[in-house]
Amino acid sequence: MRSLMYLMTTYQDYFRKTNQNIYKKAKVTFPKPELYVVFTGEKQGHPEYMSLSEEFFDGEECFLDVCVRVLYGSGEDDIISQYVTFAKVYDEQRKKHGKTRTAILETIRICKDKNVLIEYLLEREKEVEAIMLAMYDEEEILLDYIRSEKYENSKEIAVKMLKEGNLSVEQIAGYISNLTIDDVKRIQQELLQSV
Repeated sequence: MRSLMYLMTTYQDYFRKTNQNIYKKAKVTFPKPELYVVFTGEKQGHPEYMSLSEEFFDGEECFLDVCVRVLYGSGEDDIISQYVTFAKVYDEQRKKHGKTRTAILETIRICKDKNVLIEYLLEREKEVEAIMLAMYDEEEILLDYIRSEKYENSKEIAVKMLKEGNLSVEQIAGYISNLTIDDVKRIQQELLQSV
């Protein structure tokens, strides 16, 4: 299902970039699709191909079917194995940060540091971020963004209060409801390190 969604998004971008109108009478031209999914678990007992009708409709013929080739990493430094590493790093970050933009950005940062998919990430970091964000529910993304913005605003206020030096860490946390005492201590440490 995700492959189908990504394919449609890719085609939308393609038609936009090539100035083709899918609503006109003239037939549009586009590349033949090839869909792949990278499996990050153990290969034993897993198929070479998966199809929408097989996975969701017990193999019944339907008006739309999608066939996806399943790729498995070899454990070496090939591109598929690097992607498997990327997926594992993302799983770790998602467990740590939840389904958040932070998890995505940390995944990208860690993989760049480890030279995993480095060339691709350097060229298309924003695209990778956008695709990964598209996997989340829009409401969840919005809530995460609001929390992040609220935290950043609260952090700015805490920095000003800390610089004034009139209040204790506990008092500042008491005034700023979405910051804990540990949050304020961490902000204080960052402030001290930046001086």
